Amino acid sequence: MFKTIEDEVLKKAAPAALQREFAQYHFERQQRFCLLIYIASIVIWLVFDLIVSFLGGQRFTYLSPLFLGALSILAIILGFTHKARHFDRLNVLFVLVMTLGIRMVIHGLPVSLQPAWLVLAASSILYSASVLPLSRGSFYAALLITWLMLNPFYNTDIELFGLRGTMTACYSVFLSALTLYSFLKLRQARLYAYIMAKLLLDQAYLDTLTEIPNRRSFMTTATRQLRAHPREHDHYLAMVDIDNFKRINDTYGHDIGDQVLKRIAAAIKAVMADYEYARLGGEEFAVYLSGVRRDDVEDLAARLCRVVREDPSEYPVTVSIGLTRVADSDSLNQALRKADEALYLAKHSGKDRYTFAA
Repeated sequence: MFKTIEDEVLKKAAPAALQREFAQYHFERQQRFCLLIYIASIVIWLVFDLIVSFLGGQRFTYLSPLFLGALSILAIILGFTHKARHFDRLNVLFVLVMTLGIRMVIHGLPVSLQPAWLVLAASSILYSASVLPLSRGSFYAALLITWLMLNPFYNTDIELFGLRGTMTACYSVFLSALTLYSFLKLRQARLYAYIMAKLLLDQAYLDTLTEIPNRRSFMTTATRQLRAHPREHDHYLAMVDIDNFKRINDTYGHDIGDQVLKRIAAAIKAVMADYEYARLGGEEFAVYLSGVRRDDVEDLAARLCRVVREDPSEYPVTVSIGLTRVADSDSLNQALRKADEALYLAKHSGKDRYTFAA
């Protein structure tokens, strides 16, 4: 079953909206990791700068604290960044400042050592970028900036068509291709893993017919609402049942019955949009209304009955609603039983109405 679903997912291109949702989720999950990479990069740069400055005799100038301050500010900004698209831009700026700082430090090494250290620095930056939650555009920009700033053939003693130069160029191309391939494959794997998880989660917690939450989802979310403290207002539970639904199925068939279920689900979704609702099974729905007053509950229940009753459909139906106040000592199952008893009273009092539990 899993393999079948996976094959179906892999056949389809992810919509742009879903890719943006994935990018945001991926960044939120890895923000601390990104901050760790930034801090580690700054520390390594600082240590290398100190070594070259004192042991290499380059001298520790005002530029060192200037770069250190700029990199630290970018790391601090990352800690307050909440949008993936903002991180993409921030990372481009961080790579630009970091590569410029690295170039400054390597410039203090003997000329014969500079090409090797420039390639080593470029490989470190590209590897770090390949594991960060970046967009393709941001990674391409980091790749381009890295080689522009850390070009081992610029202002060094290495010749492109010499032995060292040819080997360096081949390694640089191989390194770029490898990190680019790794980044794209990792990103694709994470994207499809996210899509799979979202799909399986939807199947587990959404009713496939009506496309609203199912019983499992309702029990989870309503229990969380029930345990919320302190409560500003009362909590209420509503049980909604379609009147004479069996007759609809017997008279018109299950296809029409399914259409009716979808209509009722859409009505509940429209009227109860601010609350937790679900299809519990069959023709039975539930709504958990947290932080409301009794007058508001009555208005919503009356409105739902009216919306269903006045729906200009070829197959008109009505609903009955059982309501109960959820006491602080009630469990969710106890509240469901009370609402079910109130629903029974509404059914036997003429239907197309709401009734409160005694």
